[in-house]
Amino acid sequence: MRKNALAVAAALVLSLSCATAWAQGAPAVPRTLKPGDYIAVVVNSDIVAASEVVQRTQRLSEEAQRRGDRPDTELLRKQAIDALVDDRVLVTYARENGPRVDEPELDRVVANVAAQNKLTLEQLRQRLQAEGMDYRRFRENLRDQLLTERVREREVQGRIRITDGDIDRYLAEREALLQNAGEINLAQILVSVPEGASSAVEAERRERAQTALARIRAGENFARIAAQLSEDANRAKGGEIGMRPADRLPDIFVEAVRNLKAGEVTPTLLRSGAGFHILKVIERKKGGSVNVVVQTRARHVLLRPSEQLSAEQAAARLVEFKRQIEAGSSSFEAVAQANSEDGSAQAGGDLGWASPGNFVPEFEEAMNALPLGGISGPVVSRFGVHLIQVVERRDVVLEPKQLREQARNALRERKYEEAYQDWVKELRSKAFIENREWLD
Repeated sequence: MRKNALAVAAALVLSLSCATAWAQGAPAVPRTLKPGDYIAVVVNSDIVAASEVVQRTQRLSEEAQRRGDRPDTELLRKQAIDALVDDRVLVTYARENGPRVDEPELDRVVANVAAQNKLTLEQLRQRLQAEGMDYRRFRENLRDQLLTERVREREVQGRIRITDGDIDRYLAEREALLQNAGEINLAQILVSVPEGASSAVEAERRERAQTALARIRAGENFARIAAQLSEDANRAKGGEIGMRPADRLPDIFVEAVRNLKAGEVTPTLLRSGAGFHILKVIERKKGGSVNVVVQTRARHVLLRPSEQLSAEQAAARLVEFKRQIEAGSSSFEAVAQANSEDGSAQAGGDLGWASPGNFVPEFEEAMNALPLGGISGPVVSRFGVHLIQVVERRDVVLEPKQLREQARNALRERKYEEAYQDWVKELRSKAFIENREWLD
């Protein structure tokens, strides 16, 4: 996602099922326990209920089983408690230190939830009641989410320091990369591996990719095999991605073909988060200028994992959306308008024109690997799980000031995750946390 514009929670638009799920997973203050429930942990002015620990542990256990792992219940319980405590630490800090979310603003967010689900406000109340959700608690937890996302971006971005020297070194590295690697036209065969796949599934996919590589080594046509087996959006073109500057390709692709000449194929399989790749260099060109960038206009569908919607379940929903779009039973715009959980939903998921460094790295890497019109598989970022489509691309010459700002954005993203983890650890070290004894 775009780091500054789309990360702003004021633009938040949630589908009802996920909004309800989030609200059920993040308690408002004061929290009341149901009969028979217990307090597992007190965190600042909030609590973690024993029932929440049991539910979170069960979910982690089910995810481990789907991966083919043997779950260790005690370890999973500890992971569940740690995650729930981190949630409470963040939300209590946000309530005390975040910007005020006034009632009119919250009214607009709630109205957006109702409108996206084609409900009136009264129908929304009735739907929430039917799902066992108190309307006031629903509103207060939406407020908490708005606060937490705003405070997270403000606090973490404020901890990141980028110097002029950092920018100079980054630009020099990019210039060297462009001169050494230049532009590359690659073709690929992708055998995808689902998120959280079991070891058996991964082994089967590896064997499928290895068989394809053996056929290529035996002299079969790369493009024909790509059309038969590849699971990416370029298969109809024999897997050809198209001519791209090296810095617009995933780093692992550039590194894998660094010593290959035109016509050569990677000797071994390449493993990425998407699955197993076989790459072929079709053509190389000498490097261009560092101040000429390729801007991309993309759109996406975003689902935000919650207590009731795991990242795996969100990914499965996005895979089904992709199938519907590719089958022609729905359009990308319609799917985004009906399901995407951010401010781009009303525009059919359109994110506008973006230069390199405008999106978080995992989103940008997946986007860069797509051809025009191509649709990604599920892509996980700190904002949720995305389905991405590239609409247009264009070359743009940046002024020196724009070039340095782009470099600053890219460097901020490199440092974001470490800064975020440090911030959470610091908040946790200062928080009041009292563990209670309880039995489930």
